[in-house]
Amino acid sequence: MNILGINGSLRRQSLNLSLLKAAGDHLDQDTVFDIVSLADLPFYNEDLDGDNKPQPVVTFKQRIEDADALLFATPEFNHSVPGVLQNAIDWASRPAFNSPLTHKPTAILSASMSPIGGARAQAQLRTVLHGTLSPVYPSIEFLLGSAHQAFDDSGQLIDETAQARLQRYITGFQEWLARQA
Repeated sequence: MNILGINGSLRRQSLNLSLLKAAGDHLDQDTVFDIVSLADLPFYNEDLDGDNKPQPVVTFKQRIEDADALLFATPEFNHSVPGVLQNAIDWASRPAFNSPLTHKPTAILSASMSPIGGARAQAQLRTVLHGTLSPVYPSIEFLLGSAHQAFDDSGQLIDETAQARLQRYITGFQEWLARQA
């Protein structure tokens, strides 16, 4: 199994990057897990979406194509997903109905300093993924509120309750993926 992590934040000390890394620690040993950066993707522009796409876009879309599943982690900006994440999905979702996202199983995590943990961003992201025909793991959301208190200075998830919840979520995601195959 090859799972690609997609972080909706560009921040170097991103709580969502730390959450993705913690999630990777809970994956089965035979699962290959890698996290992609969205930093090099240009703003989506249909004029650039022809035969000669920018190389970072080609690479990003190929990474999605090669993955068996995607694990998104998103902060919440202004009650929605960050622009960088929406931009990445805009690139990856072309051509419509035949993109690398079409029928690609996904799951969503979110970490936020807010006590509600990015719930509104997750709801928005589910809607967007529905539009790309990407099935989303049908589970109660994994929301990590007050996330700045759940990690230590090195980015390790130290909140034991959050760690146990994350383990359950990732185990359930992998069981769901096995049933999809």
